[in-house]
Amino acid sequence: MTVASLKKVTLFGDAAARTETMVFLQELGCMHLVPLAPLPDAPEHVQSRDAKDAYTALRFLAEVGTPRRQVQRDPGFDMTRFVAEVLDLSHRMREMRDRRDFLVHRIRAVRPWGDLEFPPHEDLAGNRLWFYRLPVKHRKALEQVTLPWSILGTDHRFLYVVLIALDEPDDDVLPVARTHTGALPIKQLEEQLEDTEIALEALEAERLACTRYLDLMRKNLSEAETKAELAHAEQKVLEEDHLFAVQGWVPSDRIEAVLEGAKSRKLAATIEEPRVDELPPTLLEQPDSRSAGVDLAMFYQVPSARGWDPTVMLTLSFAIFFAMIVADAGYGLVILAGLGLGWKGLGNTAARRSWRRLGLGIALGTVAYGVLVGSYFGVSPDQTSVWGKLQILDLNDFGAMMLLSIVIGVLHLVIANALAARAAWGTRHAIANLGWIASLLGGLFLWRASVAEQATAVPVAVLGAGLATIFLFSSDRPIQKPTDWLWRMLDGAQGVSGAMGAFGDVLSYMRLFALGLASASLAITFNDLAFGVMQALEGPGILFGLLILLVGHALNFGLALMSGVVHGLRLNYIEFYKWGLPDEGVAFRPLTRKEVQE
Repeated sequence: MTVASLKKVTLFGDAAARTETMVFLQELGCMHLVPLAPLPDAPEHVQSRDAKDAYTALRFLAEVGTPRRQVQRDPGFDMTRFVAEVLDLSHRMREMRDRRDFLVHRIRAVRPWGDLEFPPHEDLAGNRLWFYRLPVKHRKALEQVTLPWSILGTDHRFLYVVLIALDEPDDDVLPVARTHTGALPIKQLEEQLEDTEIALEALEAERLACTRYLDLMRKNLSEAETKAELAHAEQKVLEEDHLFAVQGWVPSDRIEAVLEGAKSRKLAATIEEPRVDELPPTLLEQPDSRSAGVDLAMFYQVPSARGWDPTVMLTLSFAIFFAMIVADAGYGLVILAGLGLGWKGLGNTAARRSWRRLGLGIALGTVAYGVLVGSYFGVSPDQTSVWGKLQILDLNDFGAMMLLSIVIGVLHLVIANALAARAAWGTRHAIANLGWIASLLGGLFLWRASVAEQATAVPVAVLGAGLATIFLFSSDRPIQKPTDWLWRMLDGAQGVSGAMGAFGDVLSYMRLFALGLASASLAITFNDLAFGVMQALEGPGILFGLLILLVGHALNFGLALMSGVVHGLRLNYIEFYKWGLPDEGVAFRPLTRKEVQE
């Protein structure tokens, strides 16, 4: 349950064994490849890692509203060939639609001039016909035209004019641009349009016939993705003088499996530890039950391989922050009910079960916090009841809720620095992290002592010691000459200047109180509006009041969910990651087979 230890493995062998080796590595599924060969210069020649063609073909067929009866068994079904045929069909349909649209536009443009029959070119002594759609208000412009012209048709807005000239008239001959009508009469254009529509219907029928293979395509998508993944990986292999080399990062506990496969294929292998200036990809080792936490941890920023695994801390703090922002036990029960309705559907895979477990924790946490603040759809319980006695927090007590938010913020950042210090233990930065812990706690205690008008000597001493530690240990610049001491002091001063940032980050946790209060206040407001309407209107007032309750709480519930997710994650991704995981890494993506997606 930590960041996996990786080693760099390089395999060398005869080029004839290249394909077999890559297939073996894909079956093993534990090597994150490092490119040894340069990628093609032309972007279109770079093989995609995903089966884009297969997904494009599947989407093209799935858009048909009523697909044909599905073929479940076809021993001769070739996914690669079928995808190529479907993409060719899609291309032909697109061309035919473009042809139809062109003809429709051309017929619409030519029709005002009538069913023209163009005379042979020699009958006009080399002249050509040039067509213009002239607004009626510009009719006088024709009087200035020296070329032969004629009005072939009119309507309430335009004059449809034809000029006769050897070459195209100047752009200013009329105050409008000429209309392109082509050389074909409407009759021929309509015949071509009819042929195009018939051809398009035939292509639609061919597309409909292909939809009978949709299920087979979905079942074979994993194979198409596997082939695309392998083709993408082979572009990273170096091949020279009948030899090939493939290199990648492998988890330490899988090294033996790679070496056994290399030995059986008569390949040479080298194993290297990561260099100081080298950052391997990040692989978070967590059980399937925590895969949702891994998804959250990798969503915003991939932690550095030299950092630590934030999965557990992230999921726990996100659940707490979400509960504090929603701040209503009734809304928590709604989340719990929704989760119960989709419980079975969320149990198909290990990943879904993990998200289901996370959702359950968030829902229960929201209910628990709602009980602590005494809010049930905006209604406060009687203080003499069991639920009233369970209320230990008051959202309207601004001082207490502000203190709670700030204490949570300080503790969150203290934990971030403590975990960062543990990951970097033995370096100067680890000591600087301890200095930040002292500064955060010293500042918190100094604030509380000042408010309570108590002695501040101890908090000031802790704060001062923390800042001094930051100044002395923020820089790891090596001392090679006297001026390096000056640069190290400047680095220390820059580190201490981060105190203002720490102050702002702590205040960011005030959103936990502010958003929770806003959610509770909106719920109370909708309740008051509804009950007021019920009392004012004896008959329909009940209906209108219930409608206000339903719409109002639905709106407030949606806003609370959005705020809980966005701000609950923001405090982790921005503030927590800033102090605990400042360095970013690259996700571990091994060459592997793709599983069938259910």
